[in-house]
Amino acid sequence: MELSVREIARLVDGEIVGRDDIVVKGLAALDRAGDDEISFAVSEKYRTQIQRTRACAVIVPADMEEPTKTLIRVENPYLAMAKVSTVFNAAPAAAIGVSPRACVSERVSLGKDISIHPGVFVDDHVVLGDRVTLYPGVVVGPGVTIGDDVVVHPNVSILKGCKIGNRVIIHAGSVIGSDGFGFAFDGDRYHKIPQTGIVRIDDDVEVGACNTIDRATFGETWIQRGVKTDNLVHIAHNVVVGENSVLVAQVGVSGSVTIGRNCVLAGQAGIAQHLTIGDRVTVGPQAGIAKSIPDGEIISGSPGMPHRLWLKTSGLLTKLPEMKKRIKDLEKRIMALEAVLERKEK
Repeated sequence: MELSVREIARLVDGEIVGRDDIVVKGLAALDRAGDDEISFAVSEKYRTQIQRTRACAVIVPADMEEPTKTLIRVENPYLAMAKVSTVFNAAPAAAIGVSPRACVSERVSLGKDISIHPGVFVDDHVVLGDRVTLYPGVVVGPGVTIGDDVVVHPNVSILKGCKIGNRVIIHAGSVIGSDGFGFAFDGDRYHKIPQTGIVRIDDDVEVGACNTIDRATFGETWIQRGVKTDNLVHIAHNVVVGENSVLVAQVGVSGSVTIGRNCVLAGQAGIAQHLTIGDRVTVGPQAGIAKSIPDGEIISGSPGMPHRLWLKTSGLLTKLPEMKKRIKDLEKRIMALEAVLERKEK
């Protein structure tokens, strides 16, 4: 793959400062780029590295100047980097077909240009779209439907009846369609509630490594279009995650929660069951959410509260020992004054 700086600028809707005819053969970090590679910087703090890099051109913020380098100035360097990287890494591997060391039922429907690697198990009545790749150790349960251009990394399990859309990526070790955590207590012991629903994952979703997404008790656990989850995320039964929302590492979402569109749940956030999280909500790291949140809120802390209030509250924590000491001193002074008043009254 080779692109000129002019072609890259057109791809990212950028402004060129310097030569536009340089040929670029790849993308690399500032400190590792060669003289035929392009790099990027997200802010002014990387100016020294820009000056030192061997990169033939650098993608930078729109207001940045550096006369020693050819620049492509854009509004969002990180997004531009993603687009350029996608182009340079777009060449797909050749399809391998069905490995003789895979176990694939005769009662399946296989699309074109399939890659099913050794050690894969595909059960009855599975439908695989075109250009699906299943890496070693993948288990696809009965009745599963998988769309086009899906990549399922090693040791993923997609269990009975689940539906996977187009252009989905599922990273190693994740389980799609494990039983929801449903038990009824009779006062002495727990009785399992059969989990008879499915997991539905829409187009352009990316699921991180070692996620568990539980099947619904009834109906669907629904991961909508464009959702991205980090590693070690748990999504319980009957949860709905709205379009283009992001769940960061170790987020836990309890059963029957509805999360709106374009939300961000930061690392280790926990959501209690049966809540509704509005659109464009940001939940801070380690936040514990015990009540529903309206659209557009930024929530932090445990229990969760508006971010500005949490900043004020957290700022007081380090002052508590001194405040406790002052309160005790005040209590002693008040008691001494009360003793003096009592003596005078007598």
